[in-house]
Amino acid sequence: TYNFAADGFHAAATNANLCLATGVRGGVDWMRKLAFRYRRIKEIYNSYRTNVGGLIGPQKRDTWVQLRQEIETLTDNWLTLALKSLSIINSRSNCVNVLVTTTQLVPALAKVLLYGLGGVFSIENIYSATKIGKESCFERVVSRFGRKCTYVVVGDGRDEESAAKQ
Repeated sequence: TYNFAADGFHAAATNANLCLATGVRGGVDWMRKLAFRYRRIKEIYNSYRTNVGGLIGPQKRDTWVQLRQEIETLTDNWLTLALKSLSIINSRSNCVNVLVTTTQLVPALAKVLLYGLGGVFSIENIYSATKIGKESCFERVVSRFGRKCTYVVVGDGRDEESAAKQ
């Protein structure tokens, strides 16, 4: 099995460069290790995208479900309503949900799983704008799906407003 602890990548969650390895960044060995890590992350995401409890275990799952319920109460069921809308979009054969976030990719994937959104977001449709910015991510989405699509942009900032106008 692959030894993640010894591959030279930082493990400290407080480090802003969560996935940076020591050595030559961008070198063949570095890229191979990074590709392996992201393949493994994709496997984990796809395995638990509709069952985060299987990933975190029953005790943590029960605690998390209770906390999520408290959050729902305090936010007038915001997550439930958002998930309902996203599920309707996801159920349509010619529609997809795309998530663009300024959160780094791995923590963003964890949040998607924890909030029960894995079933409505394919991992290929989750973009991190941490390094390239939201505008570049929006351009990649349009490049991938085309200009003739109808895009519905939901957000609370100028980046989202600008993307919605394009």
